[in-house]
Amino acid sequence: MEDKLKLSRSLKSRHIQMIAIGGAIGTGLFLGSGSAIRAAGPSIILSYLIVGIFCFFLMRAIGELLLSDTSKASFIDFIKEYLGDRAEFITGWTYWSCWISLSMADLTATGIYVKYWFPNFPQWLTPLIIILLLSLINLANVGLFGEFESWFSLIKVAAIIALIAIGLFLAFGHFKIAGSTTGFANLVNHGGFFPTGISGFLLSFQMVVFAFVGIEMVGLTVGETSNPEENLPKAINSLPIRIGLFYVGSMIAIMSVYPWDKITTNVSPFVQVFSGIGIAGAAGILNFVVLTAAMSATNSAIFSTSRTLHALASGGNAPKRFRELDKRAVPSKALNVSSLILFVIVVLNFVMPAQIFTLISGVSTINFVFVWVVLLWCHLKYRQQHRDDHPSFTMPGYPLTDYLTLIFFIGILIYLFFVPETRVSLIISIIWFIALAIIYQVTNRKRN
Repeated sequence: MEDKLKLSRSLKSRHIQMIAIGGAIGTGLFLGSGSAIRAAGPSIILSYLIVGIFCFFLMRAIGELLLSDTSKASFIDFIKEYLGDRAEFITGWTYWSCWISLSMADLTATGIYVKYWFPNFPQWLTPLIIILLLSLINLANVGLFGEFESWFSLIKVAAIIALIAIGLFLAFGHFKIAGSTTGFANLVNHGGFFPTGISGFLLSFQMVVFAFVGIEMVGLTVGETSNPEENLPKAINSLPIRIGLFYVGSMIAIMSVYPWDKITTNVSPFVQVFSGIGIAGAAGILNFVVLTAAMSATNSAIFSTSRTLHALASGGNAPKRFRELDKRAVPSKALNVSSLILFVIVVLNFVMPAQIFTLISGVSTINFVFVWVVLLWCHLKYRQQHRDDHPSFTMPGYPLTDYLTLIFFIGILIYLFFVPETRVSLIISIIWFIALAIIYQVTNRKRN
């Protein structure tokens, strides 16, 4: 506990706001939204809205937990207190592996993004440079991490706002683009709002949920946030606006410009819209944005994995050396280990096919949802033990909203078992949890 209290509170309100935004926006929106649109048509707008509401409830639950005791460094500490040592071990190491595997997939992609401009540049060299650069930034101090993450997020936000502005201009202007007339009528005139039926609408939920992974990362910043009582609620409460603007707004803009059945999956919908009005180098602009998004994911991974190891070590569920802080109040040993493991991706780019990375990222995103379920369960336990407390920042609609959100995310996990593309990833995740439970049992017996 003593080490945790020494973490530097250098993250300002602006940093927390942008970290929360960055956690909610990934390459899935810029590159993967075409597949989601093709699966569900305009009903994808409703999918983003529904998932956004449940993610808001998730973040309110996390926020109430964090603000109930700001001496704790992250949500990992609350899991130990309310769900026990075993739950902390399994959830903490799962969360650590989530970010490691997710950033490995993103780092692999950075090599491809850079080759767009420099075809002869070795693909393995880009991840190497990015890991070294971002590790040094994270080692400097937490404020520098927050500054870089703010700029990464700002680039992503600027791209989305530009898309929405262009989309609205075209929708109101009723221009002719690629043989179609732009306008909001495109949302209903091509097979209706649910053109692929209820099955397509339901299928879109797993794609949309995966777009939100990382949204909980703000829950790792409480121990390093200046004035958490003011800054965390502000970041969490602005979530509905971000969801409405970035996700719902961009989907409306894209499908108002192009009918949903003209959106291709081999080119980003963002590129299609930017190219549609003749913006030179639209593909190059988006390539820069997704490179930034991938670097943001790696930056977040280095931060979150080091803080997760620090929390696990403080709870006795990781080697004690990871609990130590350097003179800059950074858990440098935990950070160095996580960064070294990321270097594996440089080697793997030589020997492993792309399909393996797809499988790994699938397991990672499923495990993120598992962590969300555990955090909601933890919030329920907290409220049950503090019935007489009257916190200023609470989960609205408790306990109904807790149970509804739990049912929704558990339902998503169950549904994934029936989707052939995700069934293998789900089975691997289950094996992972069983393996962690066995490891905990063995190591705990040795300690006792």
